[in-house]
Amino acid sequence: MSVLLTGIGELTTNDDELGTLHDAALVLDGASVVWAGPAADAPAADSAVDLAGRAVLPGWVDSHTHLVFAGDRTTEFAARMAGQPYRAGGIAVTVDATRSASDADLTAVISRHVAEAVSQGTTYIETKTGYGLDVPNELRSAILASGQVDEVTFLGAHLVPTGWDADSYVDLVCGEMIEAVAPHVRWIDVFCETGAFDGPQSRAVLEAGRKHGLGLRVHGNQLDYGPGVHLAVEMNAASVDHCTYLTKSDVEDLASSETVATLLPACDLSTRQPLPDAQALLNAGATVALASNCNPGSSYTTSMAFCVAIAVLQMRMSVAEAVRAATWGGARALRREDEIGIIRPGSRADIHVLDAPSITHLAYRPGVPLTYAVWRKGERVR
Repeated sequence: MSVLLTGIGELTTNDDELGTLHDAALVLDGASVVWAGPAADAPAADSAVDLAGRAVLPGWVDSHTHLVFAGDRTTEFAARMAGQPYRAGGIAVTVDATRSASDADLTAVISRHVAEAVSQGTTYIETKTGYGLDVPNELRSAILASGQVDEVTFLGAHLVPTGWDADSYVDLVCGEMIEAVAPHVRWIDVFCETGAFDGPQSRAVLEAGRKHGLGLRVHGNQLDYGPGVHLAVEMNAASVDHCTYLTKSDVEDLASSETVATLLPACDLSTRQPLPDAQALLNAGATVALASNCNPGSSYTTSMAFCVAIAVLQMRMSVAEAVRAATWGGARALRREDEIGIIRPGSRADIHVLDAPSITHLAYRPGVPLTYAVWRKGERVR
């Protein structure tokens, strides 16, 4: 059954030919967009919805989340707000809680956060393992996540668990662990950072992932300058995520590569880190994505609109740049930019309607819930 969405005051398509349209319409048929253009030229459809001048954009693509977890880290958050620095070692608290949780409890956590994200306009979600850090719990995390989200990433190399030295643990990740998990995931990731894994260890993890047919991702340059960006670019990773501390050479490497710089501003805000220099990346020609990094320790939000508002108000991105980064940029970071994060004939029918006349309101009215309606794969879910 086809549906005509008409009366669109502003239509952000992310398509180079269509651009941004006013007084526009869309036709959805099944899971796809089949027509986009001026409302006056819209073809007939089986049903119609008049959006009364509201703005429409692609659904948010959240390309970096950690939704398979249990437990609570409010004590750590409160201590950080009182002046203690963020340390990656807090991940161990979540690992203990996650290992102790039942499958039903973990499934409920994933489902709750996915529903929360969808209600705010997110229509495509990646999530990672990484709070199991042993073979049975990493495998369990991958299987549970694959039933709830669009993309799953193996992050066995999130932190060195208690009782292990880094090199021995990397051997486990690159051997028995990846053998078990690889059939259930699309990507492999590594936390290339002080306090986690160094350059050679990170390279070994990525090479093991490539050997098993997985796409490559990197957590890098979050807490200090380091080798993460250079390694990601050298190995043609799809994205390097965080990018809080970048040298001029890092920016140049990203601009000359296919690797997306995924920025996680809610995380930097929560950990009181500097915000990434988004304009340096954009001015150099790098592809930028925005993602929520939803996790219980350093960025407990599912709101992509919040991330967009931070990017505009504090990182000096334009509204159009931030919206593109949170939609098409995230799709590019997942190598799905031809089907999601974009509105044009043939794209997936992931549609986000704002209760506002333009996308500018996302930053003009920060914190206000502006999602009016959501279609995901052609089905209205809000």
